[in-house]
Amino acid sequence: MSRSLRILPDFIPRVKSALQQKGFARQQDLANKLDMSLTTVNKYFNAKSVDYLYFVEISEQLGQDWRKIAAFEDSSSNRGQCNGKGEKEVVMTDCLEEDSFIYVERPPIEADCYKAIKQPGALLRIKAPQKMGKTCLLEQVLDYARKQGYQTVKLDLRLAEKTIFADYQTFLQSLCLEVAESLELEPQLNHYWRELYSLNKNCTRYWQKYLLPTFDTPLVLALDNFETLFTYPELFDNFCRLLRGWYERAQEGTSQDNNIWQQLRLVVVHSTEVYPELDTNHSPFNVGVAIDLPEFTQKQAATLAQHYLKETELSEPDLQELMELVGGHPYLLQQAFLALSHQNQSLEQLLGLAPTEEGIFRAHLHQQLWTLQHHSRLEAAYTQVVMGSEPVPLDTEEGFKLHSLGLVKLSGNNYYPSCNLYREYFSTHLGSTP
Repeated sequence: MSRSLRILPDFIPRVKSALQQKGFARQQDLANKLDMSLTTVNKYFNAKSVDYLYFVEISEQLGQDWRKIAAFEDSSSNRGQCNGKGEKEVVMTDCLEEDSFIYVERPPIEADCYKAIKQPGALLRIKAPQKMGKTCLLEQVLDYARKQGYQTVKLDLRLAEKTIFADYQTFLQSLCLEVAESLELEPQLNHYWRELYSLNKNCTRYWQKYLLPTFDTPLVLALDNFETLFTYPELFDNFCRLLRGWYERAQEGTSQDNNIWQQLRLVVVHSTEVYPELDTNHSPFNVGVAIDLPEFTQKQAATLAQHYLKETELSEPDLQELMELVGGHPYLLQQAFLALSHQNQSLEQLLGLAPTEEGIFRAHLHQQLWTLQHHSRLEAAYTQVVMGSEPVPLDTEEGFKLHSLGLVKLSGNNYYPSCNLYREYFSTHLGSTP
C-alpha cells in the first residue's frame, strides 16, 4: 500500500469547518502547532496526497476519524482490509480518537469493567495518559453493554464547540439534547425545564421524568475526554456535583424516584488526575470503580504485532529491542508495526532514525514538543526530567500534566521519562528553540 492518503472530496467542507471549531483561525496556525509545513497542511485541505503519518496526525488534531475521510492512493490491492465481516486489516485500525489501534485485551481490566457496568447505578472511571487506548476500552465496554440489552450514549467532550462551555445552562441543555437525539427521542426539553428551578435540578428532572423511564433497560452514559472540562472550573464543579448526586440517588434506592436512577450507568474517561479543587463530598472521582489502564506487556505487544506483520516476522529479541525504545506504549508500538509492514523499512533502520526528524514518530514528537514549548513551566519541568540520570521531584501540577501527556512515569514521588524515545528526542530538542 502507498504511504500517501488524501481526503475524499465530500469531506473537504467538514474538515475546513473543523479547523475553525478547533480554534485555528488559519491553516498556518494548525501547521505551526503540528510543526509541519504550510504546504503539507494546504495539500490536506485540498484533497491532495499527504504522507499517511501526517494525514493521521492532522485528522486527529481536527477530531476526525481518518479512516472515514481518507482515499487511499493505492487501492489495487485489498489484501488485509477490513470489510466488516471479521476479516483482519492492515492499516484501517479500530478506534482512532487519540488511541488508534486494533484492540488487544489487557486482563483483568475488561472483566472488571464488564462487572462494574452491570451494577445498578454504576459509576466507572477509566483513566490513562493520552494515546493509551482509553477510547478503545470504552468502545469494548459499550459493546458489552449493548449485548446485555442496555441503551448506550457516548459523548466526546473534546469535539464540542467552545461556546457550549461558556454557559452552564447551554452546556446542560446541549447534553440533554445530544442524549435524546442519540436515543432517537423527541427532545421535549421545554416540557420538563422550569425557569424557577436551578440548572442541576432541571437537568435531573429531565433525566428522571423523561429519559430514564422511557426504556425498560439500563442506560449507559459515557463521557469521553472528561478533562476537557477542567479548564472551566465553575462549570466543572457544578457538573461534578450533578453526577455525584445522580450516583448517590442510585445508591440510596429507597424510593421510586431513587430506584429509577439505578437504571443509569455512568462511565467517565479522562487522562489526568489534575482536577480543579472539589469538595470530596461532591466529587465523582472518589466513588464508583476506578480503572487505571496500563501499558502493554510484551505478550500483548506481540499480539498487536501479529495484526500487522503477517509476512515480516518480528522475533522475540526484535520486539524486546523495540520495547526498550518505546516501552509498552500502545500508540508508539502501533506506529512501529505500521511502518515495518508498509514502508519496506528494517527494524534497525526504524530504531536508528526514531529519535530524529526522519523517524516515523516525528509528527507525534513534534506535537508533544509544541505543547511543551507553549507551556513554559511544563517545558522547564520536563527538561529536568530528561536531563536527569535519576528520577526527579516535580511540583504536583506539572507532574500530573506531564503524566497525562504520557511523557513521564512515577517512581515513588519522583518522575522519569516514560520511554527512551522521549529521553533521546527531548534531551536534544528542549531549550534548543528560542
